[in-house]
Amino acid sequence: MSAILYIALKFLSIMAGGIAAGTIGSLTGLGGATVLVPLLTLFYSVPIIYATGASLVSTIATSAGSASAYTREKITNVKIGIGLEIATTAGAIVGSLTAVYINNNNFSYLIYIIFGIVLLGSLIPTVQRGKFEEPVPRKADWSTKLFQLAGSYYDKRLKKKVDYEGVRWWLAEIIMFFAGVISGLLGIGSGALKVLGMDWAMNLPMKVTTTTSNFMIGITAATGSSIYWYNGYIQVFLAAATALGVLIGSFIGAKILMKITNKNIRWIFFAILSFLGVEMLLRGFQKSSLLNISTAIEVALSAVFSVIMILGLYVHTMRGEKVDAKGN
Repeated sequence: MSAILYIALKFLSIMAGGIAAGTIGSLTGLGGATVLVPLLTLFYSVPIIYATGASLVSTIATSAGSASAYTREKITNVKIGIGLEIATTAGAIVGSLTAVYINNNNFSYLIYIIFGIVLLGSLIPTVQRGKFEEPVPRKADWSTKLFQLAGSYYDKRLKKKVDYEGVRWWLAEIIMFFAGVISGLLGIGSGALKVLGMDWAMNLPMKVTTTTSNFMIGITAATGSSIYWYNGYIQVFLAAATALGVLIGSFIGAKILMKITNKNIRWIFFAILSFLGVEMLLRGFQKSSLLNISTAIEVALSAVFSVIMILGLYVHTMRGEKVDAKGN
């Protein structure tokens, strides 16, 4: 009886982590796995190859949960999402095969380090665009009309219709290929790079970016998870607990998204990625024997870095708003 209770509590514990990850992932367009992989490896001591396998399964659940809600609200741009998914799927196959090779040759610490670099690198466009509620209009290019990248949605928070035109389709496709590689390699939906591709490269509104990203990550994850399953890196118990939790969290995140601004989404995105990025880098260096510090110090350093980065973003945003005010 005690064994059954232990298993049930462990399942609920992992599911709770999945709920938190799903809520955050749905809000930011990252997909719950971006938070789930660090959570499982850093706080549940799950080997990263099994964490990535489980998170790919949970990413499919995230996409199914939140994307359906966003599609009903007519915020997701399905046409853009499907067009970009071709490059992402090809990248996911390359990334998954690379992850299997790295793990089989005992270089798993590289995945931690790459994960940290990817998360921290995705903060750059967030800093550059942090003060904008809506993207600054860019001149339509050849791809805007050719691929019909224009769209609109009704923003309940702003109480108005928002029109937009996507640009630089070719650049987004390049970013999406690498997003797929990272998805397969790290076991995430590569939402961070998808957000980068649509928010920065295509100049889409953040809500369109996050919702379309949530729509896309399930397809990307399904491609990568098949390779993980074939190689025996998906544990059913772990995958079931995380998938259920992330699915619940994705519905919660979808409801919250409708009530907050694009700026607030960027703040959440920035805070979480700065903390997890440093945390994964430090853990990777520890596993490679380049660093030897306690877990408490590791978490403290990550938290301090996150606070410093948030304060830096705040100062940057305030200065930008003052400059804009003087210009007007």
